[in-house]
Amino acid sequence: MGKTNVYVDGFNLYYGCLRATPYRWLDLEAFSSILLPQDDIKRIRYFTARVKARPGSPGVDSRQLAYLRAIGTLPKVSVHFGHFLSHSVRMPVAAPQVNGPKTVEVIKTEEKGSDVNLAAYLLMDAFEKDCDTAVVISNDGDLKEPLRMARDLLRVKVGVVNPHIDGNRSKALAQYADFYKVVRKTALARAQFPPEMTDDRGIFHKPPSW
Repeated sequence: MGKTNVYVDGFNLYYGCLRATPYRWLDLEAFSSILLPQDDIKRIRYFTARVKARPGSPGVDSRQLAYLRAIGTLPKVSVHFGHFLSHSVRMPVAAPQVNGPKTVEVIKTEEKGSDVNLAAYLLMDAFEKDCDTAVVISNDGDLKEPLRMARDLLRVKVGVVNPHIDGNRSKALAQYADFYKVVRKTALARAQFPPEMTDDRGIFHKPPSW
């Protein structure tokens, strides 16, 4: 059996099927094995960016650090960081008052780099024949071209796992996939880390709000 690499779009996964659920303490190795029970998984690449606490979301940074520490115990997982870019932009008011302002200045924060990093590592691994099958966990249509190149030019079997359990499907990705799956809640429930974990730094715990 050939080797399979898994490429996880961290924020797409989080906002697609983990946010506001009890499944955020997700073991990526167990999850990948449940999704791909017949595959020999060689490596799992996880793409994300470091978040910062905000008034509306206190503790989000410490929760992410705990999760990064948890997946750091998994020998097959490597983490690849993009970054956040914040800048002020003027946006239209949804329901402006009579004689009131029609626009308002807001702080817009965008995650940058994860999709580019995922595409780069996918193509690098395919070119170097690091895997026979590449499975991308994302619903981001911007990844369609690297999927096409990996499959049609570099002759790697390509799978897509859609993390959006609401059924929102990227047709752009599906057309370049040799197989296509959708994340199920039962798979998430079966692939949870234990509440208490240990690494070389000691004991740590699942965040209380998770």
